[in-house]
Amino acid sequence: MARMKFYVDTNRCISCFACQVACSSAHEVPVGINRRKVITLNEGIEGREISSTIACQHCTDAPCSLVCPVKCFYIREDGIVLHDKKECIGCGYCLYACPFGAPQFPRDGAFGIKGAMDKCTMCAGGPEPTNSHEERELYGQNRIAEGKVPMCAAVCSTNALLVGDAAEVSNMYRKRVLGRNANRKNDDLSLNGEYANLAQLAGARV
Repeated sequence: MARMKFYVDTNRCISCFACQVACSSAHEVPVGINRRKVITLNEGIEGREISSTIACQHCTDAPCSLVCPVKCFYIREDGIVLHDKKECIGCGYCLYACPFGAPQFPRDGAFGIKGAMDKCTMCAGGPEPTNSHEERELYGQNRIAEGKVPMCAAVCSTNALLVGDAAEVSNMYRKRVLGRNANRKNDDLSLNGEYANLAQLAGARV
């Protein structure tokens, strides 16, 4: 069975925010909740600026699911990590456990008043009947059931955001790195520090 994963090619991300805006719009999430966020490191520093986009990584051994006291999380056969909002008690444990800051809450406050947690579903809906009105209201679009890629990846103009079976995504990125290395050798391409490190790391895994 395929294991669905995201990967961001930071050499292609141009910080256009299309993925973040498209996600929020498609799923009609409340103001203040961002299932996907664009971040830029070393902003304004020439030669060192690097952008990426981050959301739930749908971890194989998801720490959010391990700490949830009511076990509202479940992992599908294809590896997508989802949760049941009707079971969520808004304790916030998942937020503390997640290294990516993926869990989002509609309200601030202590235990019990944050409201039901929201996060990236990889456009796979929730436990309610597929494409039902209730599923749409609680979790947004279910593009996976329709045979479509997640909205964030669909609107990425540079194909920086890759999504699909982990093996296929890994192979696609591997080919990109090999192509970049070939161009560097043929054209003596000058690379900045972050690009060089990425190319060396990826090349070492080939």
